[in-house]
Amino acid sequence: MLEEVERWLIERSWSLADRPLHRILAAKRASGQTVSVVLPALNEEATVGEIVSVVRHDLVLQAPLVDEVVVVDSGSTDRTPEAAAAAGARVVHRDSILPRIPAVPGKGEVLWRSLLVTRGDIVCFVDADLRDFSSDFVTGVVGPLLTDPDLQLVKAMYDRPLTLADGTAPGVAAGQGGRVTELMARPLLNMHWPQLAGFVQPLGGEYAARRGLLEQLPFPVGYGVELGMLVDALHLVGLDALAQVDVGVRKHRHQDGQALGRMAAAIYRTAQLRLARGHLLRPSLTQFERAGDAFEPRTYSVDTEERPPMTEIEEYQARRVA
Repeated sequence: MLEEVERWLIERSWSLADRPLHRILAAKRASGQTVSVVLPALNEEATVGEIVSVVRHDLVLQAPLVDEVVVVDSGSTDRTPEAAAAAGARVVHRDSILPRIPAVPGKGEVLWRSLLVTRGDIVCFVDADLRDFSSDFVTGVVGPLLTDPDLQLVKAMYDRPLTLADGTAPGVAAGQGGRVTELMARPLLNMHWPQLAGFVQPLGGEYAARRGLLEQLPFPVGYGVELGMLVDALHLVGLDALAQVDVGVRKHRHQDGQALGRMAAAIYRTAQLRLARGHLLRPSLTQFERAGDAFEPRTYSVDTEERPPMTEIEEYQARRVA
């Protein structure tokens, strides 16, 4: 590990206890900064309402830390929008944001569009499939940005026990939940961007950043968004403007092996573009499924599109002027 990263781990890796809530609230009052919490959601009826409820109860009603809670629905076919609205979130459909640019499927697409429907100086992203959610996920990553003006982006770090879609554990070690992280993202970062080797959860969906940084970044439209954001932020603001906070344990719905393969392909594509910005020869991934006595190929397109920095979007410029 680079000496720079060893120093960063000491100086930019914290625990929740390092910033009690009263200190965070005092920093918010002194700075006048506002905080938006954004949940990208696609068919998360079972969990999104509880997450919204916890954030609103703990950080809107009891402690005035969060100024708005916005759920951006990505085309759910269940009652995700209704559950989120009933819990007190403002729900916005992905397709209603910036309609002149047709939306494409993908998490990064939703995060990018969320900048147009939020106002916070600090934007905190939280995945909508978390179980046993704690508002520590929000205070943990927002706190350093409010107390330290030199920071630009803060990610949560945590243990990730492997659980099945129904929430049960198959009896494996507690740290086995981040399979794409360990098999794809961590090797890529260590080999090509060793300054980022200190991030415990580089692909984690819980992080906060200053709007001024987010609006300057391109957003990969799919699962490569977290890796792309880390790499681009490193080049834009430097390692010392990035940090991480230990928030304990993260439980969420895990996907099957083939879905993870598609995620890994999107992440590799994101890294590839940042390494060379060259021509992508084969933006697709073929996987195999058994059908009777044979294996049938299934080919999936790999996200090859990125959204430009939000500062280049006419509608966003007009909103800033207004």
